[in-house]
Amino acid sequence: MPSNFSGFVGNQPMVDRLRAAIAAGRLPHSLILLGPRGAGKYSLALLLAMALECEAQPREIATSGNHAGQPLAGFCGCCRNCIRIAESADLETKIEQAVAAREEMREVDKKDTRVMIQTHPDVLILPPDPPQLLIKLGQVRTLIERAQYVPAEARAKVFVFTSSAFMKEAANSLLKVLEEPPAYVHILLLAENLGELLPTIRSRCGVAHLGSLPAAEIAALLAERRPRLNPAERELVARLSEGAVGRALGFDLAEYAAARDDAFTILHTAERSGGMEDHSSLFRMTEAYRAGAEGQSKTVALLGALSSLLEDMLMLHSGAPDRVRNIDKRAELQRLADTFSFDWIEQAVQAMDAVQRGMRRNLLRSLSLDAMAVELEVGRR
Repeated sequence: MPSNFSGFVGNQPMVDRLRAAIAAGRLPHSLILLGPRGAGKYSLALLLAMALECEAQPREIATSGNHAGQPLAGFCGCCRNCIRIAESADLETKIEQAVAAREEMREVDKKDTRVMIQTHPDVLILPPDPPQLLIKLGQVRTLIERAQYVPAEARAKVFVFTSSAFMKEAANSLLKVLEEPPAYVHILLLAENLGELLPTIRSRCGVAHLGSLPAAEIAALLAERRPRLNPAERELVARLSEGAVGRALGFDLAEYAAARDDAFTILHTAERSGGMEDHSSLFRMTEAYRAGAEGQSKTVALLGALSSLLEDMLMLHSGAPDRVRNIDKRAELQRLADTFSFDWIEQAVQAMDAVQRGMRRNLLRSLSLDAMAVELEVGRR
């Protein structure tokens, strides 16, 4: 996480707008931070929380842009409030610790315990609850209960939902507090797609959109921050990260390559449309996609890689090879694009959606992937 607002890369006009709103006391009490995965939504949410809660409340005057001459909120980074909020920056580790602590509980207590992160008494982080990875009713009820109490040590209470994947009951329960939040409460919802949220939630929130950065700008940043990547790898990561700085800086090429190999296995199985011997590599591959958190993350990575390949095939179909992201596999993708029709690619996208719906219902992932591959093979005939 950046140590100050100047370290936040990209989207400077939007960041300045939010800082000016805090300085003027006009930050929306319910705010959606919208942008692609890895755009820095969570980092920005913590920076905003620190600006709201900082004991020093420093200000600087904007020198350019739409807010030139206006005060912009900042934070000192060294007061007790700033230090404790910054401890939530490593979200994955905090979630792992919370899950491990829940596993140590008695079964009767474990069932009703939801994963939440709190390193400051007035700032609560609400991530999707494992293993379904959904925001659940118990988390929203905790927010509603705690929102009724004034801040214990800071100027405001800040609640951060790190995902827009809500269970229906949880989303409905959130509506009332979004509509009439206490004056000291700020609720930040991080979302990749506004369509994932109920219209009734969207209508009650302000929206701050974090746009993508050009691939060339991402590649230049990678040359500075990840010098071990060679130029070809930097270009590949810049394209695959889709303009998201955080995703580019943390992109695991080896992990993505493994998921992409499995995605190619699915495509090649559909391409051959042969006998049972053609399915052996598929079944060996899907055996690794079992239940549990590891299987969940592997399946998400596989579907992401498959989606990327299908989108590249569509770009080649459309005569836009310059927009292909998997540039190291362009020849193979061109061959597949010549093999599969637009209709088949649309069917493949629908089949992936079915797998994602099955994941939310906790269906066996390996069987879901097998069923998707067989459906694509039938569609090829």
